[in-house]
Amino acid sequence: SSGINAEYGEVTLEQPNTWASFTYYELNTRVGDPFHAHIIYPDHNYVIIDGYTEPGNAQQRFCLGQLSNVSRNNTVEKTRKHIGRGVKLSFEDNKVYIECLGDSAVFVQSRNSNKEYGFHPSTVVKIQSGVKLKIFCHKLFHEILTQQLTEGYEAVFDLTKHCMIRMSFVKGWGADYHRQDVTSTPCWVEMSLNGPLQWLDRCLKYMGSSKNPISSVS
Repeated sequence: SSGINAEYGEVTLEQPNTWASFTYYELNTRVGDPFHAHIIYPDHNYVIIDGYTEPGNAQQRFCLGQLSNVSRNNTVEKTRKHIGRGVKLSFEDNKVYIECLGDSAVFVQSRNSNKEYGFHPSTVVKIQSGVKLKIFCHKLFHEILTQQLTEGYEAVFDLTKHCMIRMSFVKGWGADYHRQDVTSTPCWVEMSLNGPLQWLDRCLKYMGSSKNPISSVS
C-alpha cells in the first residue's frame, strides 16, 4: 500500500508474526507471563482466553486457571471461578472481534470501536454470553492515524491507547459502575495489537522527536 503521508515517506502496515499479546492482571498486579498470539493461518486467527488449567491447543489458548498469585484475595478467587469458557478473540479481514463464550458477561474498553460507534473514548461495553462484537478495525485506525499526522507528534503518540484493549471478566468498571478503574476489577486482561503498534512506531520514527514537548500532564 502507499505511504500514509508523502512527507513521512512510505509507512506500510506489515503484520508481525504475533498479531496480539495478552497480559493478565488481578486488580493492579500482573500475574504470569504475557501470552503471544501467533499468526498461524493467512486469513483467520484466534485466541481463546478461559478459566481452565490445561491448554489443549497451547498456541491458541491462554488458560488463566493455571496462573498462581500468592496475594490473591477472596473476591479474585470467586471471580476466577466464573471465567469458565471465557472469550474468543479473532482476527479476520483486518478486524478484531470478541465473543463471550462463558456464562458471565465480559466488559471491554476499546477506543477504536468507541470512535466507530460514536461513544465517549473511555466507554466500557458489556458483552453478554453468546454475543460477538467488533472491537478494532485497521481501516479506521489508518484513517485516524492519517488525520493525526497533521496534528503533530503528541497526537500520533496518543494513538498508542487505540492499540491497547482492556477487558474484564464478570465485574465491570467505569462511569456506570462503582469500580472506576480497570485496576479495581478482580480479573482483567490487556490486549496489545502488535500490527498497529508497529505501524505507529514507524510513523513516530519518521516524524522524529517532538517539536512541541508536553509542558504539563493532567
